[in-house]
Amino acid sequence: MTFTCKSILFDLDGVLVDSTQAVERIWRKWAVLHKLDPELVLEHAHGRRTIETIRIVAPQLDADGETDNVEEMEIADKEGIVAIPGAADLLRSLPSDRFIIVTSATRALASARLRYAGLPVPQRIITADDVAEGKPSPEPYLKGAAALQIAPAECLVFEDTPAGIESARAARMRVIALATTYPAAELKAADAIVTSLEDVRADLKEGILRLDLQPNSVIKK
Repeated sequence: MTFTCKSILFDLDGVLVDSTQAVERIWRKWAVLHKLDPELVLEHAHGRRTIETIRIVAPQLDADGETDNVEEMEIADKEGIVAIPGAADLLRSLPSDRFIIVTSATRALASARLRYAGLPVPQRIITADDVAEGKPSPEPYLKGAAALQIAPAECLVFEDTPAGIESARAARMRVIALATTYPAAELKAADAIVTSLEDVRADLKEGILRLDLQPNSVIKK
């Protein structure tokens, strides 16, 4: 399977960085602290900005204050945070002006997790600090395309959550989903679903990026 585009927009957690254990540890701890159902909290935590998760699961709390508390806990927790297999090689194969990270994490947290995983912190990154509405709103991905000065229709997104896929779709972008955080059955809105970045090859020719997905990695929808 082959995709062509002019730029690639990457989600961070679950796409470039494996932080699932840390994310779930922190949110479970926070849920217990506030006498909330941890499973309900986790249902809404992946792929969303912290402040929006808190507004959904605990509207009675001070969302701004709790967001600061959760972020401090997340930045301090680096256990088990590693690069997703194939992420470093794929990023190295791309010109720096042809990709951007679009994450629901804050800039401080995104930078910390990239460093913990041994990945470079790119010059261009759209974070929770840069948007008024996070995923599943299209705003994050539209801002990513604008930063690259590429039309949304010419962008390709890598995502791992239903909220992120919805965001990219609303921005009129094509999406390749990674089945790292959610089962493939919950990612069917993507154009393709893959099991690993190790089987994604990128090549730039005459201003166009060509991405080849190896058949053994593609999950049939």
